Amino acid sequence: MSNIMSVLFASENESNLNQLTIHRTTASMPFGGRYRLIDFALSNLVNSGITTIGLVIKSNYNSLMDHIRMGRDWDLNRKNSGIAVFPPFVTNNSRDYKSKIDALYGISDYINRAKEEYVLLTDGNIAYNFDFEILFDEHIAKKADITMLIHKATATARKAVAVTGKNNRVTGFSFLTSQSAGDADMVMNVYLMKKSLLLKLVNQAFNDGLCDFEKEVLLPRVGELKIFAHEIKGYAAIIGDIRSYYYESMKLLDKKTRDDLFDSYGNIYTKVKDSAPTIYEERAVVKNSLIADGCKINGYVENSILFRGVNIEGGARVVNSIIMENGHVMSNSNMSYVITDKNVVIQQNRNISGFETYPVVIEKDKTV
Repeated sequence: MSNIMSVLFASENESNLNQLTIHRTTASMPFGGRYRLIDFALSNLVNSGITTIGLVIKSNYNSLMDHIRMGRDWDLNRKNSGIAVFPPFVTNNSRDYKSKIDALYGISDYINRAKEEYVLLTDGNIAYNFDFEILFDEHIAKKADITMLIHKATATARKAVAVTGKNNRVTGFSFLTSQSAGDADMVMNVYLMKKSLLLKLVNQAFNDGLCDFEKEVLLPRVGELKIFAHEIKGYAAIIGDIRSYYYESMKLLDKKTRDDLFDSYGNIYTKVKDSAPTIYEERAVVKNSLIADGCKINGYVENSILFRGVNIEGGARVVNSIIMENGHVMSNSNMSYVITDKNVVIQQNRNISGFETYPVVIEKDKTV
């Protein structure tokens, strides 16, 4: 689809992810044992033939830049398209952008100069596997002004919910402030439209001092514009807070869910590290877990996700937990419902336990 460019936002919901985004953007959050959240957006775009991508960053982006390396692992280090990275400034006065509207206004020249007629806006906090050509074909067939993605999920993951009518036309948005008892059509913040329409909406919103794209730009225009929703039926993880991160990560322990995420459409690419295989030593017991390469296991691991280079010593017990890269759990320590960030060391004879709805989170580089 050479007629579509994309603008990818790297920083969403960082204030709700607490210790996990102190040193990184939401888009560079580790997910699924060896991936970062941005891998899914980039892979979906490339697999759909969209190779002109503007990446909007805001803060704590060193980890993200080290990971993407200008898109080499996604075949995006090109001369005439590829990734263009934009700093977090609205205009030349170096004022940090405060909203998505600010950011889009700041890169309006880039969007306008791109040869593509259409633009796809997407966030970097979603794990899914999707062919955007389906979205484009539906957009053209319905003669839509805007086509957006929605997914049934709990209200804790996103606050904007799409209200749809006949033929999935969007008739409004509701904005939830508390947890819903059931699933709702959560807005995924993925929008397809013509560049000319986007630039018109952004210029008007910026000049009017507006900030919220859904509430202040789209909602007042649901009667004026033909906005349609496309529901993703398969797996889609919308990461909005610690609870949704843990919940969606644990879903990957189910093979059907993994197959839906990684094998339903195209390959999901990530930064290649060529680590050595994992070593399972004499006392190792591993049940229903995702284990990345480069680990060394001599303890008990169950219902857990271990990223690259994790060391579980003999006598250690890790259950219902997520251990990120280079984590080290020493002998005779017990962990349950815990998320440890990169390079965390759990010393001997420690007992750390959270709960399914409130896992304990240990910040990067800490020793406990």
